[in-house]
This record gives sequence, C-alpha cells and structure tokens, in this order.
Amino acid sequence: MTWSPSSDDVGVTKYEVSRNGVAPTPVTGTSYTATGLTPRTSYAFRVRACDAAGNCSPYSTQVTGTTAEGGGDTSLPERVMVGYLHASFANGSGYIRMSDVPDEWDVIHLAFGEPTSVTSGDIRFTRCPAAECPGVESESDFIAAIRAKQAQGKKVLISIGGQNGQVQLTTAAARDAFVSSVSAIIDRYGLDGLDIDFEGHSLYLDPGDTDLARPTTPVVVNLIAALKTLRSRYGDDFTLTMAPETFFVQLGHQFYGPGQNGADPRSASYLPVIHALRDDLTLLHVQDYNSGPIMGLDGQYHTMGGHDFHVAMTDMLLAGFPIAGNPANMFPPLRQDQVAIGLPASPNAGNGFTTVAEVHKAFDCLAKGTGCGSYRPRGVYPGLRGLMAWSINWDVFNGKEFSRSHRAHLDGLTAP
Repeated sequence: MTWSPSSDDVGVTKYEVSRNGVAPTPVTGTSYTATGLTPRTSYAFRVRACDAAGNCSPYSTQVTGTTAEGGGDTSLPERVMVGYLHASFANGSGYIRMSDVPDEWDVIHLAFGEPTSVTSGDIRFTRCPAAECPGVESESDFIAAIRAKQAQGKKVLISIGGQNGQVQLTTAAARDAFVSSVSAIIDRYGLDGLDIDFEGHSLYLDPGDTDLARPTTPVVVNLIAALKTLRSRYGDDFTLTMAPETFFVQLGHQFYGPGQNGADPRSASYLPVIHALRDDLTLLHVQDYNSGPIMGLDGQYHTMGGHDFHVAMTDMLLAGFPIAGNPANMFPPLRQDQVAIGLPASPNAGNGFTTVAEVHKAFDCLAKGTGCGSYRPRGVYPGLRGLMAWSINWDVFNGKEFSRSHRAHLDGLTAP
C-alpha cells in the first residue's frame, strides 16, 4: 500500500501502519508491504504520521482488503501433526518401525542426521543398529515403509542436528559439503525435504551483526545459502521445517546476539535464517519446552507448561515483534499456515510438558479467540497450522495420548 506524504512532511520522521487495530509498525517511507497474511482473509489498515518527539497525527480512514487463494503447502492437511521418529538411536522409549508410525502423524522427521565434525558440514544419517534397537527393520523395508507413508499423503524428512549434532557452517567448503551430503541422504531414501533442528552452539551472531535482512556472520550466511540451494535443487515440492528453541527465536524480543549487557551471542540467532527463508519455509515449530521464562508482547515473563506460555510464544511469531525492544527493527509476522506449536509428547520427553486440556485451551485461544487466559493475543489466527511433538516414540510409550487427543481436537476445529 502507498499513501501521499503528510502535508507537514518537514516535521515527519516516520509513519505508523496499524493492521486490524493492533500495535503499529513504524515505516520510514510512504509505502508498506504487509506480510504474514492468511489466504481468504480480510484485513484492515490505517496509517498516521509522527514526528521525532513521538507526536502523531490521527489515523487515516481505514482501508480493507481480502487476500486471495494460495499460500502454504496444500499437499498437507489444513491442520497438521508433526512428530520426530527416533531413527538413529534408542533412548528408553523403544524403537518404532517406520511402518508402525501411527496414522495421526502427517509429517515424520527422521532423527537425526549429524555431522562428521562440528565444522565439516558433512552430514551422515546412520540408522539405529540392531544391538541398540531390537526389531529394527532392514534398509529395504525401511525405504518401502517410507514410500507407503508418502502414498498416504505423509511427508518424511531428515532432521539435522538435535541435542548432540552441532553444525557450524563456518566456511564455503562446509556449506557445499552440507548441500552435497544432505542431498545424498534425501536421494537415498527418497525423502520430501529437510528439518533444521540446530541447537547448542550451532548458530550465533558476531559482534555488530544487527541487520536482520543482511546478516554477516558466516554460520548464518552459509546456512541460508545452503538451504536456498537445496530448495532450488528440489523445487516447489521441497518441504522445509525448522525446530529452534525459544532461546533462538522469541528471546530476540529482548536480546539479539552479543549486543547489549554482555548477552549470549547465540541469542535469537535463528531470526535471520527464518527471515531469509520465510518464502520457502513450510513450517516453523519452535520448541515450547526446555525453556526458561520468556518475555511476551505484553511485557510480562511467561513460563512453560501452561496455556499462556504457548499463546504468548505463538503470538510473537504471528504478530511480529520488535527485536531487542527496538520498534524500528521488527521481525515481521509469519503466515499462519507456517506456524505450529512444539510440545513434549509426554512427561518423559522433556521439561515443560503441557496437559491435553491446557494445549487445547491454548490452540482455541489462538485459532478461535475463545477460552484465553491472562495473556490476550494480538489477533485471532484461524490458520494456525497444528502441533509438533518430541517425539512419536515417547507418544507411543505414553499410550498415544498426545496423537489421539490432539488429532481429534485439530480435526474438530473449523478450518479457515
């Protein structure tokens, strides 16, 4: 959208655009592109002019528009269930054959592909050996089961990283090795795409790297380039997901890299990656677990394990937020169909387990605007895509409570 300059343009230092009555976004020029919109949805916009002292004119007359069809991966259901399958290790939850993955799961992440060394970029995926995983199927049966799941409309992805798989693409050689080795895994098993589950010290920001749209830190720049190359190589059907921790995303509301107060250089270091890939990203499912308290858009700290935490963390992704508290440096909202809520599948799976009732309360608050607690989201998000769980194995170990209860609830919601 565009507008004419204010008649008092000499004193104007910025304009502010408000969408659907929520907190305004600052704009330096006389045009604005709205992102993070949902198909077949009406939006209302107003603009006002402000001076350096923070004095603003009244808002303009409201204008409205409705988005067209499109956006999102239409080969997946409107509400998705995403789960990680322990394919390369056993950790007490029991091995599950690919053919035995319950039907409730729409996207299956094979956990994990890991590097030969932290900075090599050379990713290897080794299936769990029989000594560690009794009952593991043969390679041919594993591949046949993947094909059967895909024939049912499921997506099967290789997940790179995890808790132990530190990946730092510090050089162009590591970037190219990443592309080559990940492609080899995808081709060998006929997979639908890639999940980035970088944790620990994989991503960080160098001092002075503060421009969200133009990062300069090699591990960030090389990862972005590698993912864009893979997306280009496999085309529009390539499924790309990410599973960062809140430390690497929503913490950016307060801290971005090593800037102020001696902050951890890893703070919010996923943000430039997400931003650069937002047109290619199928799903972002931030891990709303194993997290410390995080400040929401209401200026209050929220603690994992209850519905308010999930509402506050998800609202930040769908409404956008100022990076390090700077309203002139915004992380723009993602599309609703790109966002799912990440959860532990059982109390054994991770800190921050949330009961079925609390998860349903959070999802209904976000998608329908009903049953909200103390945190009120900035909007209603009927296109919120679904739920992610760590993990399918822990869900089965827990009697499939997560998959059965949440699948039924998601299917019962009216799609946008």
